[in-house]
Amino acid sequence: MDGHKNYNKGTDIIMVLDEFINTLYAEKGYSKHTCRAYYCDIKDFLKFFLPEKNIDFITNDMLSKFTKKEIKIIIRKYMAKIQQSGLSKNSSSRKLSALRSFFRYLVKIGQIDLNPADYIPYPKIEMKIPNFLSIDDLFRLLDSIKSDSLLEKRNLAIFETFYSTGTRVSEIIGLNIQDIDFKKQVVKVLGKGAKQRIVPIGKRALKALMQYRKMLKKEYKALFLNKNFTRLSARSIQRILLKIVCECGLNVPVSPHTLRHSFATHMLDSGADLRGIQEMLGHTSLSTTQIYTHVTIDKLMQVYDKAHPRS
Repeated sequence: MDGHKNYNKGTDIIMVLDEFINTLYAEKGYSKHTCRAYYCDIKDFLKFFLPEKNIDFITNDMLSKFTKKEIKIIIRKYMAKIQQSGLSKNSSSRKLSALRSFFRYLVKIGQIDLNPADYIPYPKIEMKIPNFLSIDDLFRLLDSIKSDSLLEKRNLAIFETFYSTGTRVSEIIGLNIQDIDFKKQVVKVLGKGAKQRIVPIGKRALKALMQYRKMLKKEYKALFLNKNFTRLSARSIQRILLKIVCECGLNVPVSPHTLRHSFATHMLDSGADLRGIQEMLGHTSLSTTQIYTHVTIDKLMQVYDKAHPRS
């Protein structure tokens, strides 16, 4: 069974679910947040599947009494109920992903023969155009950050690094000083699923990082530190950014992810290759990166409508 437990027919399904979640985390590299969401999603489905049973006493042989067709019908009813409840299509899609993965695991360990969740279509998700700042607004934001005190130098280094690398906030807070190669001008980033990638970093960001680190009286492992000299949190970065945005007078919503979107949009507008942007952002699929082409096309259409005499 590929190292997995060979469960008896009367094994509690929660034990199987725990093993499945452990596999996602330890072997597949899923984040704790995703594992927790999958766990809740599958428990929610099991309650719907066998409503008369206490979930802690549902056993795997209770599932095996149903045919693949019967389980498939129940999954369809479950997905219909979710969509009628007003849950977002993204959340509905994640719940179906959780079920597909769980049933795939049950097939793998020999509990069922075929995956009943295969071929059940995902809800159609409308592609949202990401918020981003214009180059002028982004420069205004970065240029407004003072760099007199240690914390001000740190703040400038954080947001210069954000815009220079297009990294996620979770990746920024996870950076260590040894991840920055000042000579080669690259950063080693640990992304989703514990996947590592090398990202270029610009001279302005490197200069801001050097000036910040020079003010520290000793070396620390973490790159960005709070006032207690421990690793900065994502919530703290969000709070710092909000304060800077208010102080510089930008009347637009800005989050750390806005800086990531701005990085990708500005790179694409300047002629960068979509594949290269995909690698820098750490997207596993090019389709995820292609959303930025919609931003560029929208911008192009606006220019066309304003400029063309017969538009």
